[in-house]
Amino acid sequence: MSLNKTKAMSTINLSAIIDNKLTTLSSKYGNLLLKLSIGMIYIWFGVLEFFPGLSPAEKLAGDTLSTLTLHMIDQEYLIWILAAMELAIGLGLVLWPKSKALIFVVFIHMMGTLTPMFFFPELVFNTPPFGFSIVGQYIMKNFVIISALIMAYSKRS
Repeated sequence: MSLNKTKAMSTINLSAIIDNKLTTLSSKYGNLLLKLSIGMIYIWFGVLEFFPGLSPAEKLAGDTLSTLTLHMIDQEYLIWILAAMELAIGLGLVLWPKSKALIFVVFIHMMGTLTPMFFFPELVFNTPPFGFSIVGQYIMKNFVIISALIMAYSKRS
């Protein structure tokens, strides 16, 4: 057998070994890792909200929550409530990753994160309906989180 064929065969074998290992890791730990990583995102973003000026979404979140509550509650309190909710969701995903009730709370939160698209389209789109601003991109990433949680909490988990 020529050196090139031997090298090609060992590359194919290494590729198969890596593929098998990744498949095994994914089936064994994939759902848990999704839940934990999304939990960490929630914890991180929730903690940022407790410190005025640190969260890039603070103003948008405050304006959205204020609009949702018909401007009847001070934005500072609303941000604190949001921060506590996000922190609680994150801790729930990390500490109780098998809690399916938690996913309901996450979906309620995610629906709220999508409302700026309707309340403040001028902030979300540079060129409607497909040209997203950085704020719009920030919102759109939530579809990845929603999809990942659907997968993580599917019947296979």
